[in-house]
Amino acid sequence: MEEMRIVPYAAEREWTAEGIPVLSALVTVPVPEPAAGRTERRIKRYYQMQARAYLRYCQSLLLPQAVAEYHAALAASAPLPSWRAELRFVETWREGGLWSLYTESREVTGPGPALVTRRGDTWDLAEGYPVPLQSFFPGGNAWKKRLIEYAAAEMERRERAGVSRWHEDWRRRLRRKFNPQNFYLTADGL
Repeated sequence: MEEMRIVPYAAEREWTAEGIPVLSALVTVPVPEPAAGRTERRIKRYYQMQARAYLRYCQSLLLPQAVAEYHAALAASAPLPSWRAELRFVETWREGGLWSLYTESREVTGPGPALVTRRGDTWDLAEGYPVPLQSFFPGGNAWKKRLIEYAAAEMERRERAGVSRWHEDWRRRLRRKFNPQNFYLTADGL
């Protein structure tokens, strides 16, 4: 399957404390239309589950924090908080039977920078399953080590340029948190 039409599915939720909005969430995920084949149905289910999981995360983890901050602001006669969470997708590649995208979560929980997290997916449209990262590298090659070294060099470059700021122990975290299932393709590569 080379062609697949994607339409965005959006869902919004707002949570309140004593009738005052304290947290709003917007989720936009891809939905294949029509979802007639096995691959399209699998992709649709996957992103619908991701949308539901994100809204549950907002309700179970972010909402109690937003409510606590709301009560603290009331007690201190400070401005009332209004937290926002958003999950959206960006298609990055669709060619040669591969479809690649990332979903980006953005949480604005007060003054200061937003917490932004990306999760990449690359699908084999003929098989209807995600493509493993190692399939893009020749066998026996130390692909994981090379990718971690490249990512470290890119992170250093961005920090020197003032574009990004990382935790002090980012090198250790990079090795520990590297997930070969979390990647996406662009015209420039991996």
